[in-house]
Amino acid sequence: MNIYNQKNKLSYPKSPLLCGDCSEQKRAELKHYFKSTWQSYDSLFSLINNDEFYYQRPEPLRHPLIFYFGHTACFYINKLILGKYTNERVNPRIEAICAVGVDEMSWDDLNSDHYDWPSVDEVRQYRQQVFALVNELIDNMELSLPISKNSIAWIILMGCEHERIHIETSSVIMRMLPLSALTENEQWQTCLKTAQAPINELVPVGEAVVNFGKPEADKSYGWDNEYGHEQLTLNEFHASKFLVSNAEFMSFVEGGGYENPLFWTEEGQEWLAFSKASMPRFWCKKSGEYYQRNLLSQIPLPLDWPVEVNYLEAKAFCQWKNSKANQQGKLFYRLPTEGEWLCLREQVDGDLLSWQQAPGNINCEFYASPCPVNQFKQGEFYDIVGNVWQWTESAIDGFTGFSVHPLYDDFSTPTFDGKHNLIKGGSWISSGNEAMRYSRYAFRRHFFQHAGFRYVASHSDELPNLPDNHFETDKALCQQLHHHFEQLRRLGQTWLNVSEQNVKSEAPFESDYLQSLANIVLKNVDSYGSVKVPKCLDLGCSIGGLSFLLAQHATFIDALDFSARFIKYGVKLQQGDTVRYTTTREGELLGFNEYSLPDTLREESQNIHFIQGDLCNLKTIFTGYDVIVVQNVLEKSYDPKLFLDQVHQRLNFNGLLVIISSYDFDEQFTDKAKWLGGKKINGENVTGFEALSESLSKYFTLLDKQTLTQVYEKRQRHFTVVQPQLTVWQLNN
Repeated sequence: MNIYNQKNKLSYPKSPLLCGDCSEQKRAELKHYFKSTWQSYDSLFSLINNDEFYYQRPEPLRHPLIFYFGHTACFYINKLILGKYTNERVNPRIEAICAVGVDEMSWDDLNSDHYDWPSVDEVRQYRQQVFALVNELIDNMELSLPISKNSIAWIILMGCEHERIHIETSSVIMRMLPLSALTENEQWQTCLKTAQAPINELVPVGEAVVNFGKPEADKSYGWDNEYGHEQLTLNEFHASKFLVSNAEFMSFVEGGGYENPLFWTEEGQEWLAFSKASMPRFWCKKSGEYYQRNLLSQIPLPLDWPVEVNYLEAKAFCQWKNSKANQQGKLFYRLPTEGEWLCLREQVDGDLLSWQQAPGNINCEFYASPCPVNQFKQGEFYDIVGNVWQWTESAIDGFTGFSVHPLYDDFSTPTFDGKHNLIKGGSWISSGNEAMRYSRYAFRRHFFQHAGFRYVASHSDELPNLPDNHFETDKALCQQLHHHFEQLRRLGQTWLNVSEQNVKSEAPFESDYLQSLANIVLKNVDSYGSVKVPKCLDLGCSIGGLSFLLAQHATFIDALDFSARFIKYGVKLQQGDTVRYTTTREGELLGFNEYSLPDTLREESQNIHFIQGDLCNLKTIFTGYDVIVVQNVLEKSYDPKLFLDQVHQRLNFNGLLVIISSYDFDEQFTDKAKWLGGKKINGENVTGFEALSESLSKYFTLLDKQTLTQVYEKRQRHFTVVQPQLTVWQLNN
């Protein structure tokens, strides 16, 4: 086996570059990387000395290890079938039961009682079968360079990197098994160095501009969340020279840190109540002495090694440290953000693929455990990379330009929820993509990994994070977002033309509904308006699609909606932000979408004022308009006639009122006595248009009446069709 160095310790090969001059040489590199990754996984699981331990759950919030033993092999088959590179399953039962992991979404979200786990020998045989299949596939697949994201070679690399992630996460679970379950192996050697812990100190870091995102031109494999781009300016801050050591954290433990709720967030207090923790997960106390559990040994607590905790514990330590700080000229202690870690990362030269030897305890090049926090100096700091992962104050999110890989669309997006915090820097066992500069991994805040932390301090408690931009998942809201954005996306930067041929006399299709509506408004302004560049009120603006299209033709637009949830997305677009949302494709399968306004359209949108308001209780400032558009809100109003009786007061001389309504009144929103038509009055049928005409005829003249068609996508092949009526009215002289 070639995964070991001359000292008979694990030593991982570097992942292949995507580029090269010779396809056959690249094929050999891929095959070597695949084999060594596979053998490393087998080597880790060979530490378990009795098959019964594969079925124990030392971490109750995770599957037993038998799942993970089969999972990484299943991954290859499932992705190859999804990509149509093969159509044959190897073992449908194993590929079903070992397919989907668990994210620890809550304290008790996993129940394994109904799982009929395969035997260990079955999984061993299955792994051999998959190994042979993938080997043969690598030998015979088409391979062109550079390797692209739609190449089968990319899927092979994806499988390797996925397995390397599970080498690390499985080793964490094994660390929770009883020592009797594992057999020591010289290939997995624990560090033997320990001494008195160094005194930590703060090192100043100057202000900097930080660029986020893996360049598309980078020649190494990357996960979807790494790509895209952002930029952030950081003010000066201070960072701890060392990772927080066991000795430094001991002061928090023995100072009653786990017993004082003031140091813990609300989530942290809930976790404490669940876990009953009184010290870090890998510590124990016997006869008054502390010990640390490593992968294959338990040793007296090495005070100069980094403490390993979850985010909640690290956060509580910082709060405890703040409580002890001098109040005068106080620095706020906290965890670093992703941007601050990237700033520190600039002090480490090169990256995994360029290192002759790693500059820290990473890639299993030194130990199969942590080591002293003062062993690996990197610039002015120690352990910027390696030893243990470092928790940050940044929740993971996609950068601008983020897009999922179609064959693994749920790698990142389930974590874009504000509940998964980034860990940076890698640990002693991190390899492949995990050990690289641009890697981005995030876990729930109560999750245990080979992870510790360093702290930073600044004069402000404001976090220098990128703005949150999570995927909207509310179905009703996403339907509106998709309805508006897909039309704006198709329009691109094509400006409206108010010529006669662009105004639809027949019901327009969904693809041009917004443009057709805008053209109707502008044609009527052109024909009947007293001004050519009007002041507009867009009532029921929703996301703001119509307002964005009218913005180049209006001096000013008030875009008003009853729901602040809708208009906030209009504001985000106006400010140049990207909006992300999900759509339902089939069943539980989701599509992930993002939209941002073209620069030219955004510049024109600066004359739009988005505001939340009530149609029947508009403030007096909403007056003096040349055009008022009322979009599908009369039927959601509690008193539509009240609005119609007063709307003339808000229009200028010869002003236009454009009403779009389905007249689909419902007692959920409007008392039946206040419906506009759709009912019998004095025994006679009264339609919505008839009631509308009666209300408006005193002050308005009808100019136009036609039927529009709106099509809302509920699912990829399921649409809702609405045919509202559009009427155009002009205020009488």
